[in-house]
Amino acid sequence: MIAVRTVYKRYGDREILKGISFDVQRGEALAVIGPTGAGKTTLLRIIDLLEKPTSGALYIDGVDTGASEKARLDIRRRIGVVFQKPVVFNASVYDNVAYGLKIRGEGRASLHQKVKRALEMVDLSGYEDRRAQTLSGGETQRVALARAIVIQPEVLLLDEPSANLDPVSTAHVEKLILRIIQELNTTLVMATHDMSQGQRLADRIGVLMEGEILQTGEPREIFNRPKSKEIAEFVAVENVIDGIISSSREGVVSMEVGGKVIEGISSFDPGEEVCACIRAEEVTLALSKTPSSARNTFLGQIIRIVSIGPLARVELDCGFPLVALVTRRSAEELDLQSGKDVYASFKATGVHIIKSKGD
Repeated sequence: MIAVRTVYKRYGDREILKGISFDVQRGEALAVIGPTGAGKTTLLRIIDLLEKPTSGALYIDGVDTGASEKARLDIRRRIGVVFQKPVVFNASVYDNVAYGLKIRGEGRASLHQKVKRALEMVDLSGYEDRRAQTLSGGETQRVALARAIVIQPEVLLLDEPSANLDPVSTAHVEKLILRIIQELNTTLVMATHDMSQGQRLADRIGVLMEGEILQTGEPREIFNRPKSKEIAEFVAVENVIDGIISSSREGVVSMEVGGKVIEGISSFDPGEEVCACIRAEEVTLALSKTPSSARNTFLGQIIRIVSIGPLARVELDCGFPLVALVTRRSAEELDLQSGKDVYASFKATGVHIIKSKGD
């Protein structure tokens, strides 16, 4: 449905996008994640045809959007968008949602049914006569969603859909986005700096950093097998440990880290400088060393414990820094506290090894 081909965007001497290429299939939900300033909003504005790329091409449903202004207008009518800070008109909720249909010349009866359906989808039935500018941030975001989907777009673009919302409103908006994806089968491209939001909502994720798409893949792949140290740190891999491959045998490598050895599954050769990426939830803790299938077990001292809802984040010194994420119940049963020695274990299959520097 969407094909981005070697797109560059410059503003004067500033290069915002640097040769980006990717595809989005019809009906697919793609989340573009990246830090603030990575170029996510600029990319969405180009897909929404509000801006033209400095060079490169954009195809929507096989049509070259740079072919003519008529082609751009025809395609623009098939796209809905919700910006990070949506603007609502000083009018009723009903009139805000109906606006796009009115300028398209929609008949009165059909318009009424479509507006009613859109408001139902975003849980705003009964809000028709409310002044849109008096609503809360979460309600305003839902009005913007309804205004975007009421035209039944083939492509829906969302820019930081839960920015500036409280956790309850964020959860509500995400629930509505999932409903829109499932019921309307709209092709969705969402920009967000919230990597967990991308994981919850998207079929695939693209990581955009400093104007470049560094990796695309299913959420599980991005979060468990990042291609670079920068991506690993952005997607909150708590343990990114530098070391050198000391040996390799039958797909299992040993990596030296400050006099310790971590084993993982990899094809790197001895002598290569690498990073071991280990998600904190892959690390288990015990008070004594017991027989286990885990190849990696280290005695460590607890430096700090922080409660995170039903979980406990445990920082360890194992001769190298290591973070474990366990349930609060487990932490209480083990009587974990600062200064205590514990054994930390993780499997070789839970160690993702990458080059310490880019290609």
